[in-house]
Amino acid sequence: MRNSVNRPPTPDAAEDLGKEPMFQEIINIKLIESGEKERLMELLRERLIECGWKDEMKALCRAFIKKKGRNDVTVDDLVRVITPKGRASIPDYIKAELLQRIRAYLVQAAV
Repeated sequence: MRNSVNRPPTPDAAEDLGKEPMFQEIINIKLIESGEKERLMELLRERLIECGWKDEMKALCRAFIKKKGRNDVTVDDLVRVITPKGRASIPDYIKAELLQRIRAYLVQAAV
């Protein structure tokens, strides 16, 4: 039986005791609490649709399903194959815009 690629492994409760949150975790918590993370995710969705990335990923999924056969493909198979291609094909200008927005938020929030 395969593990789902959609879910990270459950952390061991013993590992979490007494562990200080890392800086990245603190930033993530602040982004979530302020609602900024959801705004950034919406911006990302809009930019990926505008540049045709979403349609490109949809075409890759369809091609993979056609190659393997509709009944022989699971969602986990699609995620495993498409995720690396999807991450690598996000345009640099979109990554730069999101990074700039995150930096601006951090400066404004004085994290």
